[in-house]
Formats: sequence, structure tokens, C-alpha cells
Amino acid sequence: MEVRKYSEQVPFTTKDGSTIRSLLDLSNAPVANQSLAEATIPAGDETERHYHKFSEEFYYLLAGRGLMEIDGVDREVATGDAILIPAGAWHQIKAIESLQFLCCCAPPYAHDDTYFA
Repeated sequence: MEVRKYSEQVPFTTKDGSTIRSLLDLSNAPVANQSLAEATIPAGDETERHYHKFSEEFYYLLAGRGLMEIDGVDREVATGDAILIPAGAWHQIKAIESLQFLCCCAPPYAHDDTYFA
């Protein structure tokens, strides 16, 4: 059985600029097909626009409000929203209010699968 305590997972900054706390991923568990992390973005900040060639992502907003852009389409998002980001889709999220969200990736998140313009 694999269990990871939230308090024992050290946050880090990803290549896109968000602060991530890996909950279950390749760095801390024997995962094969997916990863789970908590992301936070302070009000007024944003991730750098990017895409993942291989990973499909889900964001589930736990707190806050933001503007999500996927392949040139903008939409305001808020607590309780679930967002699908297909593999290969350019995306960026901007925090109108401080954001806290879960980020699920399949295959698991990898720095090498993050691409910029």
C-alpha cells in the first residue's frame, strides 16, 4: 500500500512557473500511468503558456478563481470546476484570486514533457 502524507511532500516550482506539491508521482511512488499534485498560484500570477506532448491533464479547482486558456479559448474558472487539458493543447492559467487546485497527469508529469513557444 502506498500512502503519502501531504505535510511530508516538499513543494517545488515547475518549468511553467506554478508551485507544485507532488502527492503521488514518479518522484515519490511507484506510479506507472498517472500522477497527482496540488498546484498553487498567487492572485495576479500566471503560469507560462505551454503544452505537454504526451500528458493529458485534469485540473480540479479547490479554491480561488482564474482565467483558463486552452488553444486560444479563454474561460473564467472557479472553485469546484474540473478542466480537461488534452495532450498537445497549449494552455495557461491566470489567478484572478489565489488558486489552489489538483493536477492529474496521464502519463505522469515530467519536466521533459513541458514545451514553450
